[in-house]
Amino acid sequence: MAALDYSDDDVLVAALRARDEDAFAWLLTRYTGSLRRLARAHVSSDAAADEVVSEAWLAVITGIGRFEQRSSLKTWIHRIVLNLARTKGTREHRSVPFSSLGSEADAAEAAVDPDRFRPAGAPGAGSWASPPVPWDEEPETSLSAAETLDVVRRAIATLPPGQQMVITLRDLEGWRADDVCNALDLSETNQRVLLHRARAKVRTALERHFEEPVR
Repeated sequence: MAALDYSDDDVLVAALRARDEDAFAWLLTRYTGSLRRLARAHVSSDAAADEVVSEAWLAVITGIGRFEQRSSLKTWIHRIVLNLARTKGTREHRSVPFSSLGSEADAAEAAVDPDRFRPAGAPGAGSWASPPVPWDEEPETSLSAAETLDVVRRAIATLPPGQQMVITLRDLEGWRADDVCNALDLSETNQRVLLHRARAKVRTALERHFEEPVR
């Protein structure tokens, strides 16, 4: 018997409805990490995030028969986690409603520190005073994949909720822009603004990291 292709939503949903344990195990392996990271942006501890994810998986098992496939299964599951995390975060006074994410994108905010540009009236006004570090010229020891990813994750953890969720889904989980918009109820414009701001801040953190002397 040929193995089922669980990457096909129709196959996966049918298997889950048939209580296929292999299908559920595949789902756990594929999405638990990203679900936990999203939950952690809304709650106060790793334990609380794990509780949210456990509740979400129970909701998936009990609700798969009612899933109408109007969105992808991935989007539906992540949406469940975000709703549960938002509810728990509200009790912890940490959560930000989905409706405020658009407002976060609309708020005025400089993507790059203005001090990095030459001031008005100075020679070359408006140009870089402190240009970005050319990462491709960095020593190999500074570009350790694990070390760099750790810097990125720590920088993301300091971002406002909207920026944190968007960059996590787009750059760490590899989601497409339209999937992020659907999961977070964002317009394409707001999604793009939040991602741009988040990437600018993470880039700044990486530049600082690369500027540190290699020990």
